Amino acid sequence: MSMNNKRSRHASSPPSHEQTKRYHSSSALNPLLNEHQYRDQKHEQKISKRPTFVSYLEIPNLPPKIKLLCDIIANTPSLNIENILNDTGLRVSQEDVEQVLKLSYRFPAPAVKFFRWSGFQLKDNHSPYAWNLVVDLLGKNCLFDAMWDAIKSMKKERLLSLATFASVFSSYVAADRVQEAIMTFEIMDQYGIPRDILALNSLLSAICRDGQTSQAQDFLRIAKDKIRPDADTYAILLEGWENETNVANARQTFDEMVYKIGWDPANVPAYDSFLKTLIKGPDGICAAMKLLDVMKERKCYPSMKFFKSALEECKKMSDDRGASSLWEVMVDRNTLKPDTQMYNSMIGLYCHVNKLDSAKKLLDEMVFNGSFPNSQTYNILFQYLVRNRRLRELSAIFTEMVKNECFPSQANCSLAVRAFIDNGDHYMAIKVWKFMLENYEADMEETGNLLVNGLRDLNRIPEAVKYAEDMIDRKIKLNSSTLTKLKQLLIKMGKPFLYDELLKRWKNH
Repeated sequence: MSMNNKRSRHASSPPSHEQTKRYHSSSALNPLLNEHQYRDQKHEQKISKRPTFVSYLEIPNLPPKIKLLCDIIANTPSLNIENILNDTGLRVSQEDVEQVLKLSYRFPAPAVKFFRWSGFQLKDNHSPYAWNLVVDLLGKNCLFDAMWDAIKSMKKERLLSLATFASVFSSYVAADRVQEAIMTFEIMDQYGIPRDILALNSLLSAICRDGQTSQAQDFLRIAKDKIRPDADTYAILLEGWENETNVANARQTFDEMVYKIGWDPANVPAYDSFLKTLIKGPDGICAAMKLLDVMKERKCYPSMKFFKSALEECKKMSDDRGASSLWEVMVDRNTLKPDTQMYNSMIGLYCHVNKLDSAKKLLDEMVFNGSFPNSQTYNILFQYLVRNRRLRELSAIFTEMVKNECFPSQANCSLAVRAFIDNGDHYMAIKVWKFMLENYEADMEETGNLLVNGLRDLNRIPEAVKYAEDMIDRKIKLNSSTLTKLKQLLIKMGKPFLYDELLKRWKNH
């Protein structure tokens, strides 16, 4: 992705080979630092926020050569690693080196020895990405002197890029050394990389991602005298305030953005972040809706990402009114179509506040808006129809679910059998039970006994005996208490032979 496009360009990891290959050079490789320097720095540097590094052991289907090289780096002392690598007889490519370095962050000294060793094979023709990985690897381990040695070597080879310094910014910030990240920004033009808005945004992004948006804002106040902030600058700060849930500062930043650069329909990330911050604030949905009205007048809109987040927030607060208002804004704009997940959230919210008619209406609208209900959609509504004993609608939904192969869960089926029995609807209770027999196997005992006892209580004796026999044949446990109740009724009806046959089957199984 181009450095000019989205905020993801400020990610802390080094750029891909494709992003940096235009800087490629085949000049000689300068040695980095000696073994004793690694040991001294490792003891001197305090890692305040120890990062979590990906291990090669966590990667499935790793090529055997890459796994062997990673094994050697992970398990060989630095002093011996070059001899061990020579003994393998392996040949490596630029891509091999990149892959091994990405998986060797836990072992910086052996990883750099591997980098130097592979350089001899590649005739000092490492890719810019491999160099950036070395810089990132050293920085993330707080080996800053070694990191700068690598940067100086890259400068001689003319391999430096903004991505190199983005890595340095993130490494210093992660080590609680924000001022050194800022100092790096101040001197980067001495290394041939301009201190422009892209570089400034890279620095601010690293600081904000670390939860130190106030420091980013403080530096911006100084830097903006020489570098004019752009839309991305404010989007980065607003995302920082969003992550810190700082409504007051977010509002101040947003107001400054509008004053400095105006309203821009393309500035969607900034609008998303500010709206999501407002949603979490004291005024919540009300404040967000006011802003949405203003934005609409200026033909500016948030993305679907905001609406999804806002609906989830409404769901947590059981705020169906706020959710309905947001939904109307979203649906009114033809370019934004809610997906199945969002419909599920709204249907679930309406059900939770007992607005089942509104939930059913949304279910009916889904297909017309290009979304299709899934099992979760139906099961949410099914569950609340059972709870509210709206059994006629439940019967219709059950039939529709089976027809559309969006099956009710076993738990919902059990609830439905009980509800239909309690309501005297033996036909639907049996229909749901038959569905359960076809689709579920385990944990059927409780519902089966409930059905048989319910049929007996409804004076549906032939059906009660039939399904009791069927349970025995299917090896679903029929409780002795269920048998006893059937016995009493069959004897009273003058049909003890039916009980005798049932008892015989029960004993045989």
